[in-house]
Amino acid sequence: MQASPLDSASADAAASPLDPLSPPDSHARQLARAKRQATGLLLAVVAVFILTYFLPPGLAVSCLRAVAEAAMVGALADWFAVSALFRRIPLPLVSRHTDIIARNKDRIGGNLAGFVRDKFLDAPSLVGLIRQHDPASMLAQWLTAPANAQLLGRQVGRLALTALDTVEDAKIQAFLANAVRTLIGQIDVSRSMASVLGALTHEGRHQALLDALLARLAEKVRTPETREFVADTLVQWLRREHPLKQKMLPTDWLSGKGAGAITHAVDTLLKAIAEDPRHELREALDGAVARLIEQLKNDPEWARRGEQVRGYLQDDALLGQYVGQLWNDLRRRLREDLADENSQLARRVAGMGQWLGMSLAGDAALRVRLNVRLELWAATFAPDVAQSVAQHIHATVQRWDAAETARLVELHIGPDLQYIRINGTVVGGLIGLVLFGISHARALWLATGGG
Repeated sequence: MQASPLDSASADAAASPLDPLSPPDSHARQLARAKRQATGLLLAVVAVFILTYFLPPGLAVSCLRAVAEAAMVGALADWFAVSALFRRIPLPLVSRHTDIIARNKDRIGGNLAGFVRDKFLDAPSLVGLIRQHDPASMLAQWLTAPANAQLLGRQVGRLALTALDTVEDAKIQAFLANAVRTLIGQIDVSRSMASVLGALTHEGRHQALLDALLARLAEKVRTPETREFVADTLVQWLRREHPLKQKMLPTDWLSGKGAGAITHAVDTLLKAIAEDPRHELREALDGAVARLIEQLKNDPEWARRGEQVRGYLQDDALLGQYVGQLWNDLRRRLREDLADENSQLARRVAGMGQWLGMSLAGDAALRVRLNVRLELWAATFAPDVAQSVAQHIHATVQRWDAAETARLVELHIGPDLQYIRINGTVVGGLIGLVLFGISHARALWLATGGG
């Protein structure tokens, strides 16, 4: 079965899609070509219509004229419909309904923004997208490839180098320095220290740290090296403080026994503190910390010391010079590393990326938890993000020039709309043929030998 012109036009449109990322001149060429095709078809049916007046009269010529006439009507109607979208057509009564895109640019932008917000960035759509594509598995598969991990490292290196170039600007450095001074100036040092100590000691958190410290000290006290150190210290003390007794007494024996007694006593004390949550030394530590927090909050002397520290951090020339030298040295080393093809930073980022990929690939539960967390994030933040994107789209469209907007839209969708003109010409001709057949049914029946 032979394809109709309507099918051929649709197939051409599908086979030659307009690439939205192609250059504007490419769009213009495709639009001009599509217009030539539609206009050429219109001129062809006009020529056929005119030609029928030079042919001998007859039923076939009348049928051809009716088809050409209906095709012209369809072509002109669709030309008007397509053209009215992009430009003003000065016809009585209908001109105010033309140039539709330029006239309604702001409303179209608002509708587009709402459509993107409600249909693309809404929480159910984003959650469904996450469930459909399993981003945790995709990330694991991507990161486990060494080439991708290396690419990640190089890109992070480039970003770091760009950030470094930005920070090296003199004005930006001055701005950052002033920002740091301002930030320090707003800190109440003594009260901030009180808040930090309060957080560290809340509900006895510091006691867990003390337990770990006691365990480490006990291990250290029990080692032979510690006993030898204590014994040697006792010998040096006897020689320095009691030289005569040192010569008369068995110093090595005494130091050994003394070291054993001292380390045993210390070990016993550490064990007692560790095993007794209400030990007096623990309570003494709690009391000392509580008193210190209270002094940091309310003691004018501590407040004065905090002011001194803050002023020192803000204005001390030597400290500023020292920090500046540290920063310059760090910046120089970082720049040298980033300039190297085998940058250490890039290698470390690549290694971390590959490790993350392997960890995700080997832990299904971790991937599930990550996907669930992404779904929660999407559901939580989607409304705010969607609204921000919609506002950006609407505001951007409002800033566009109306005529230029219409031109850009025509460049991008105009070639496809020209096929409406072609299809209108073909469909109009077919409708003309059907109507001619209905209105001349008796004559056609007689012409074909019927009756």
